[in-house]
Amino acid sequence: SAGFETSNPMFNKLNKIWQRTQTDNMHGGIASDCPHRERSPYTGDGQVACVTVMHNFDTKNFYHKWIKDIIGAQIVETGYVPNGAPWQPGCGGGVAWGAAINIMPWEFYLHYGSKDILEDSYPAMKEYIRYMKTWVNENGIMHQQRVGKDGKVLKWFNLGEWVTPGELPPDDLVHTFYFWRCADLTAKTAKVLGDDNEAKQYADLAENTKQAFLMYFWNEAEGTYGDAGANVFALRMGVPEVKYDRVISALKKNINENDGHLDTGIFGTQFFFETLSENGLHEMAYEAMNKRDEPSYGRWLELGATTTWEKWSTDGSHNHPMFGGGMVWLYRKLAGMNTDEDEPGYRHIIFRPQPAGDISFAKYYNNTSYGRAGIHWEKEDDNFSVNVAVPVGCRATVYVPVDGNQQVLEDGKKVVDNEFIKAAGEEDGYRIYEVQSGDYEFEVQ
Repeated sequence: SAGFETSNPMFNKLNKIWQRTQTDNMHGGIASDCPHRERSPYTGDGQVACVTVMHNFDTKNFYHKWIKDIIGAQIVETGYVPNGAPWQPGCGGGVAWGAAINIMPWEFYLHYGSKDILEDSYPAMKEYIRYMKTWVNENGIMHQQRVGKDGKVLKWFNLGEWVTPGELPPDDLVHTFYFWRCADLTAKTAKVLGDDNEAKQYADLAENTKQAFLMYFWNEAEGTYGDAGANVFALRMGVPEVKYDRVISALKKNINENDGHLDTGIFGTQFFFETLSENGLHEMAYEAMNKRDEPSYGRWLELGATTTWEKWSTDGSHNHPMFGGGMVWLYRKLAGMNTDEDEPGYRHIIFRPQPAGDISFAKYYNNTSYGRAGIHWEKEDDNFSVNVAVPVGCRATVYVPVDGNQQVLEDGKKVVDNEFIKAAGEEDGYRIYEVQSGDYEFEVQ
């Protein structure tokens, strides 16, 4: 299991109650949506939370089994993936639920470095793409609208986003985003498996879908793709340079109008905090994570929650792990430990701490496939220190925050290139170092 702690007690409590919620729902070889009401193995809930699960627990065997269940539940004739596996729940889901068949194997590969899971899953990933393409119109936009025996659209099997605090974004916008994401991950999988022809085929499909999204959903008059996570989805895909500043302004305006709160559902929340931090809005991400009134994680804690809830309000289940998807920001941005998809499984670790607000320290450690890895940084006035642990057989790139002409010291001495540490330049307020296996302490003075 992993360890996470910061100087912010609320973040620590949030991490703890989410862990409790997830373990409450891990039973019988599946992850359920809640342990008391439906108790169903929803694939949408599963894929949106799996990244956070892997950052907290050793779940290699668990996800290996559940991914095989999802593959086994796929409808051979059409490629459709049910809203749950190994059985279809009585209630609903949609495109982002079936997308688990493309997302979960890739996240497993990134976290555990297992190429085997991609080999096992790749045919099923392609089959889900085949199914998704049957719902794509002449504009390249996907809008799944399955109907029942009476010919009427089945609302509960065509969901887009779910449980936003306000209005949902358009279903076709969310469907198209996940069509892009599935095509993109299938292309990356093909590349890892050495099939360059199919890698290009799916990369072209992903690019065409991205361009269709960016054209069709753009509101030129208002300079936005929309609220409720729509701009977050667009930024995740990558918006054109000529539109970028307007999208960022629209996103900031939306958050400010919401008094610094998010307005996203389970899928947008997964990307909300990291997308802000990756686009110059790190402090806004921190402020949204640190909110204590509705809608926010902190509101649950203020109301005495000991598990995470299904909705930002007090409605619904009070034991649902799906909103945990957004919490990877705590480990990957605030603490700052990431794996490199070109050298997965933490074979190459990227340590990039991103202090925010009044946080004075953050630490995150995980038992990777190669051993214990982690980061612990502390900040006091102008002094900053960062300790990193790099497992045997691995290497790391360490970004050390500096201000102006501050010196970076290692074990009390100015960093000098040697066989274990090499200076690798500067970037956006960081000095960068390449290090080999071992434990290192950098200090900034």
